[in-house]
Amino acid sequence: MSDPRTGLSIHTSFLPHLDPEASLAFYRDVLGFEVRLDVGYEAIRWITVGPVGQPDTAIVLHPVGVGSDLSDEETALLTDLVAKGTYFGVNLATADLDATFDALVAAGADIVQEPVNQDYGLRDAAVRDPAGNLLRIQETPTQEGK
Repeated sequence: MSDPRTGLSIHTSFLPHLDPEASLAFYRDVLGFEVRLDVGYEAIRWITVGPVGQPDTAIVLHPVGVGSDLSDEETALLTDLVAKGTYFGVNLATADLDATFDALVAAGADIVQEPVNQDYGLRDAAVRDPAGNLLRIQETPTQEGK
């Protein structure tokens, strides 16, 4: 009998936004992600984006603290943590880190770390989205290199 866990995959991750328009522009125009859903309710928006050609992988950009029973003070604290870039993040991957990094620089991304060979075996770079979320981008080997 096969292990049913082998079919698990990451489908959707969630990152907070502080300004839905700025986040939408960053993920769509800077990263080149497609917008899959943009849902609003009153002054609140949830925006689902994902890499082109990868329909089973998405990031939902959501307002800070929505859906939680947080006090105003807790929401303010969480908003401060998000803005500092110390609370949320996601790791992305690319076959050509230098080209991706150059495109991000040209698009005006907030650069945190230029491409570097890490001691633990990865080569990566880092940027922040408009909310402050840290996005690490690691280089993955190409199929030819295997």
